[in-house]
Amino acid sequence: MTPAEQAARERIRMQAGARFERGESISHVAQDLRVGVRQVEKWRNAWRRGGSDALRSSGPQAAPRLSGEQFARLEQELLRGPAAHGWQVDQRWTLVRIVALVWRLFRISYTPAGMSVLLHRNGWSVQVPRRRATERDEEAVAAWVKQTWPRVKAPRRPSMPGSVSRTNRVRG
Repeated sequence: MTPAEQAARERIRMQAGARFERGESISHVAQDLRVGVRQVEKWRNAWRRGGSDALRSSGPQAAPRLSGEQFARLEQELLRGPAAHGWQVDQRWTLVRIVALVWRLFRISYTPAGMSVLLHRNGWSVQVPRRRATERDEEAVAAWVKQTWPRVKAPRRPSMPGSVSRTNRVRG
């Protein structure tokens, strides 16, 4: 979570605290602040125990395992591609491969889910390539669809009712 997101969430919690002081109902606070009722109940319990200070953020629970310099190096290595790191068969980065790369480079362990969070937090997203043959000729495909496909495709079904029996015709 970015510092801006943390600040925005803390502002919402502080607004909830001010509403608790005025005696507003949990459902009303949840609806106005667009958060879940259960979350507002947790905030109210914390507010009752410690006042507005209990609603303030205590910051991240743990220091980040990869420093800014290490993440910058990781990005450089990712841009070099999987082949540069020994994955010759498939030229795609997977979370498992990135976790292995981080272990090789920095001796820091992550789970694939943790790596996904780290990458998303730093602006990376999932990219899945289209499965297309490298020899594919788009012009030839377009010509085939336009000229050959109309002759090959099956004709439409007749508009009159059919019979489920192959030997008996429809009466009517």
